[in-house]
Parts: sequence; C-alpha cells; structure tokens
Amino acid sequence: MSGHSKWASIKHKKGAADAKRGKVFSKLIREITVAARSGGGDPGGNPRLRTVLDKARAANMPHDNVTRAIKRGTGELEGVAYEEVMLEGYGPGGTAVLVELLTDNRNRTVSEIRHIFTRQSGNLGEVGCVGWMFTKRGVLTFPLSVGEDALMECALDAGALDIQQDDLAFTVTTAPETLEQVKQACIAKKLVPTEASITMFPSSTVKIEGSDAERMLKLLEGLEDHDDVQNVYANFDIDTKTMEKLAS
Repeated sequence: MSGHSKWASIKHKKGAADAKRGKVFSKLIREITVAARSGGGDPGGNPRLRTVLDKARAANMPHDNVTRAIKRGTGELEGVAYEEVMLEGYGPGGTAVLVELLTDNRNRTVSEIRHIFTRQSGNLGEVGCVGWMFTKRGVLTFPLSVGEDALMECALDAGALDIQQDDLAFTVTTAPETLEQVKQACIAKKLVPTEASITMFPSSTVKIEGSDAERMLKLLEGLEDHDDVQNVYANFDIDTKTMEKLAS
C-alpha cells in the first residue's frame, strides 16, 4: 500500500473522513459530471464513469445527486464547465507530488495550490518534472481477513500485475483496463475489495520522518481539503506508527 493510501486508511479508521462527507460528495459530483461529459452517461460503456459511480455508492451518495450529475455531464441539465488540470511539484524531503484538479478557473486554482505547497516547504514545478515517476494503474484494496492464498490465486488468474501486503491491507495492482475484470473475478469468489480506483503509482518511494513527515501530511490535508482537488498522488514513505501518532 502506498504511503498516501495508508494515510487515507488511518484517517478513515479514526473517523476523520466522516466529518468531510459534504466535501466528498461535492468532489464526486464534479468527477461524475466530467466522466459523463467525456464518455457518455451509460456506465456500461464508460469505464471512467463506472469507477466513480462505485466510489459514489461506497460513500453512500444519494441517487438523485448522482442522476443530476450525470445529466449535467451529458447536457440534459445546465452545469458548470470544468477543466481537467494536472499539477506537479515537490513536497517536504524531496517527495514527488501530482495533483489532479477539476476547476472552472484555472489561474485562481493554480495560485491557491501554489500557496498550499509553499506553506509546507514544498513548491510547484514545471509540467513533466515528476510525472515520469508515476504510472497509471488500477488498484484494489482488500482487508487482511480475505486470506493471502485465496486472493493471490484469484487476482493473478484474472490478470492482476502484483499483490502486496502491509500491516493494514492487501493491495492488488492491475493495468487500468483490467481493473474491473480483476475486481469482478474477486467478488465472484467472495473476496470483496474495500476500495477500487485508477491511481498514479510511483516507481520508487522516498522515506521521510520527523518534521518532513509532519509537513508532508499537512500538505496532503491542505490539498485534499481544496474544493478543486480531486486526487493527490505522492511517493512518500512514512512509518505507520508515525502516521498513527500524527493522525491522533
């Protein structure tokens, strides 16, 4: 599990995610709208929309909200036109950071994101400065209770690329186009993932600790709290005990 995913899991266990449910819904609505605009409103023929609808169901988003977001994307309802932007930069300790945005005002948002980086001893970079360190992958997260042998047999037979285990969960990585295939094969064997998403996977990680670790997690929280930020990817590695302490 990546450092970022581990941090998300720790926050979820501590209930921090529930306090931001309204913000989660707002981000999902934007993502659904853009997915429907780019690939149509039928999830059967739009993998991107299907993936975000799974996230919406996991977040218990009301069905009416989902329907309206799809209709805004397909043009059946009026809505804001969002631009997709990927920013690249450096966090504390020389970590690489990618930030996915959906914004209706690029200049304003980039300025605000730059300020968030600067406050935590980071900085935005030029396009391509760290993007080469990341590869798009499908990621499935499973609780340790599913059992390693059963998961390995099922996931690898279905086309998964790799399976890793840490003290929190199993992480199965796939090619983006086979994420749904592997997910459904596992569900058919009653191995249900806690999360499924398309993510940017770092080719290497940077271990940080002390003040750098604290600033890195504050940078993540600041970015994720911004309304226009959809996803943040980073290649940091922070000890789980340190994360647990900083989350309390």
